[in-house]
Amino acid sequence: MHKWLMLVLFLCSQCQWEHTGSFEAVCAKFEGKFDYAIIEGKVIDGTGSPARVADILVQGDSIVYVGPVDTSRIQAKMIYATGQLITPGFIDVHAHGDPFEDDFSNFLSMGVTTIVLGQDGRSPVSAFEDPNSFFDSLQQKSFMINLAFLSGHGDLRQKVQKGKQSELSMEELSEMLRILRTEMIAGTFGLSTGLEYFPGFLADRQELDSMALTVSHEQGLIMSHLRSEDDDKMNASINELLAQGQHCQVHVSHLKVVYGQQESRAEEILDRLEKAAESGIEVSADVYPYAASYTGIGIVFPEWAKTRSDFENAIQTRQQELREFLYQKIMDRNGPEATLFATRPFTGKTLAEVANESGQDFVDILLKIGPTGASGAYFVMNESIQERFIVDPNTMISSDGGPNLRHPRSYGAFAKIIQKFVMDEKKLSLESAIRKMTSLSAETVHLTNRGALKPGYKADILVFNPEEIVANSTYENPFEPATGFSTVMVNGALVKDQNKIVHWDTGRILRKSISVAK
Repeated sequence: MHKWLMLVLFLCSQCQWEHTGSFEAVCAKFEGKFDYAIIEGKVIDGTGSPARVADILVQGDSIVYVGPVDTSRIQAKMIYATGQLITPGFIDVHAHGDPFEDDFSNFLSMGVTTIVLGQDGRSPVSAFEDPNSFFDSLQQKSFMINLAFLSGHGDLRQKVQKGKQSELSMEELSEMLRILRTEMIAGTFGLSTGLEYFPGFLADRQELDSMALTVSHEQGLIMSHLRSEDDDKMNASINELLAQGQHCQVHVSHLKVVYGQQESRAEEILDRLEKAAESGIEVSADVYPYAASYTGIGIVFPEWAKTRSDFENAIQTRQQELREFLYQKIMDRNGPEATLFATRPFTGKTLAEVANESGQDFVDILLKIGPTGASGAYFVMNESIQERFIVDPNTMISSDGGPNLRHPRSYGAFAKIIQKFVMDEKKLSLESAIRKMTSLSAETVHLTNRGALKPGYKADILVFNPEEIVANSTYENPFEPATGFSTVMVNGALVKDQNKIVHWDTGRILRKSISVAK
C-alpha cells in the first residue's frame, strides 16, 4: 500500500469516532432495546487509531453504536469489560482445514473469528462440479467462526488435465479460466497459487497472466505461495508475482526467506514490495511469528522428482544426481537437525535422529520416504528477518495453520503476537498489532463490513486482558490451545463467554458475490 494512502486512511480513522451517530439517535431508532451492551472497556477499533474507553451496542449481527452509553436508558445483556480490551475478532488470511470435518476451535482459542481457506493452490471448492453446490452444502453445517474461500490454481489445473503433467493446451487453459470465473462468481474471493508444489510449478507466464486477468475481471486477488522462498531465488519469485500484479491485486503468502542470514535481506524485500506499490501494483503480504515452516517433505525434492511417478523414474535414471541434490538442499536448509517430522512413523524426531537411529545416511532416509511420504517443520528461517517482516506496518498476520497441522502456529500464532511482540518485547503497539490482525486483513481480502469496530460492521468482537494472553503450543505439544481470549462474539452472538464455549453455530460462510451485493 502506498505510504501516502496509508496516511490518508490513518487520518480518516482518527475522525471515525465523531461519526458513530449520537446515543440519543440510536436509542430512538431501536427504542432503547439492544441484544448486547459491552461496557467500560478500552476500545481498539482495528484501524490503528488510539485506544479509548468506550461502550459498544450490538443489535442483531451488527454493531450499531460505539461511544458513551447511559446504561439506565437501555435494555440489553451487559458484558462488563472493565480493565479489558475490546477489539475486532482477528482475521486469518492464510489458514488450512477441512470445512466438512473440522470445527476450527483452534482458531477460536487464539481470537480468530474469520479464516480464509483454499490456500497454496488447493481448494475444496473445485471438488464440486457446481461451486454453488459447494457453498450450499456448507450452509447445512454449523461453524463457530466465519469461513471464506479462494479458488485453487493447482486443483483447477488437475481438474482440466485429468491426470496429465504437461503444459496446458489452449482448450485446457480456456476451460480452467471458465471454471475459475464460475467459482469466483459463486463466491470465492480470488485465486491461490502454490508454485513450489505440483502441479503449480508447471505453470508458465502465459498461464499465470491469463489467470490474473480473469481474477482482475472478477475483482479478486491472487494469494501466492511463491515459486521458491529460498534466498537465492526469492527476488525472481517476487518478480514473477509482481508481473501478475500488472493485471490484478497480488499477495505474498507467509513471507519468509529460507536460509537468509541478515535482517538487511528483509529490508531489501520490503523495499522491493514498497517500490512495486509506488509504481501502481496493489501488493501485500502476510507473515507468521515462527522461524520454522511446515509442509510436505516434497519441498526438499527437485521439480523433476516431486510426484510419485517422477520420483520413481528419477530413482531409475538419475539417482546419483538426486542424491546430490537432496544432500545439498538439506545442508542449505541448516542440516538434517533442522527437519522435524510431524507424521508417523517418525513423529517428533528430526531427520538427523532418524538417520542416526537407523545407522543410515539422511539421504537414504529421504529416498525411502519419497516426496509424498511425510510432512514436517523446517527450521530454516532467520529470527531477525522474520521479526522485521512482522513489525512492518504493511504486513498482516496469518497462521498458515490448521486443526491437524503439527506446528505451534496452528494454535498459537495470533496469541504469540500479543504475548511476545506486544506485551513482552514491546516491538508492536497494541493498536498496530490489532490492525495487522483485523482491518488490514479485511481490506486486503475484501471482507466487507468486518475487521473494525464501527457502526454497521458485523459484530465479530473480542474482550480480553492482554496480560493474560498465552500461546501455549510448542513444537513438542503443538495442539495446546491458546488461552486468555475470554469473551468472543461472532456475528453478534456469543460463542465464548468467560472462557467457555456456549454456542457452536455463530459463524457464516462468506461469499464475495454476496458480500459485494450487500
